[in-house]
Amino acid sequence: MLQFFKQYRYFFLFFFLLCSVIMYLFYDALALRKSLPVYTPAMVNPEMVDSLIQHEANKQKHRIAPFKFVNQNGDTITNQDYKGKIYVADFFFTTCPTICPIMGDNMVWLQEQIKDMPNVKLLSHTVTPDIDSVPVLKAYALEKGVKDDVWNLVTGDKRDIYYIARNSYLAVKTGSPDEMYDMVHTENFVLVDSEGRIRGFYDGTNFDTPDVETKNVKQLLEDIKWLYEHERQGK
Repeated sequence: MLQFFKQYRYFFLFFFLLCSVIMYLFYDALALRKSLPVYTPAMVNPEMVDSLIQHEANKQKHRIAPFKFVNQNGDTITNQDYKGKIYVADFFFTTCPTICPIMGDNMVWLQEQIKDMPNVKLLSHTVTPDIDSVPVLKAYALEKGVKDDVWNLVTGDKRDIYYIARNSYLAVKTGSPDEMYDMVHTENFVLVDSEGRIRGFYDGTNFDTPDVETKNVKQLLEDIKWLYEHERQGK
């Protein structure tokens, strides 16, 4: 038997190399086949979208609008700080007793996973800017272990937050009809690519339980990694 393998060793070596190349090409083809949609307002639950843009379906048109807020350190944060970056956005408030603590913990986990990916950031908007002042956001950031170079917690004019939530991120419901800019935030984590386009919505309260309707946080990380490599390769 040993003599047999010695006699045909070059054949087996060639066969092994050929199989390795085929497996690599097959894996690469599967990786390239993965894709993420580019979301438009027409693709999203109308409850989350301003009525003026609900039927917009042009994938090249919808982008996150320019913004200007203040973060946990009192620094002005604008869309220019996120230009050319992949990022995850969400909406919360520090005194929320229900879904926010879970979302916050999952954002902390996500922060740890992306901390060595320089073009990936996090952006959390408060929906109660009258309560969540800069000092309040700073205390919350310290409690959560927020890394300032990765994750901004921002506050600002409620009208501006309301506008960007419903006209850009498509992720917040209207609140009381008696108050024009009242907001009810959802559990959505929104994935935005380096061109300012929405590439996915994820349940920020669901870490890894499969859900046929909404992707979970672990799936969000997988999509971030794919988008990161996809954009690095210029594909």
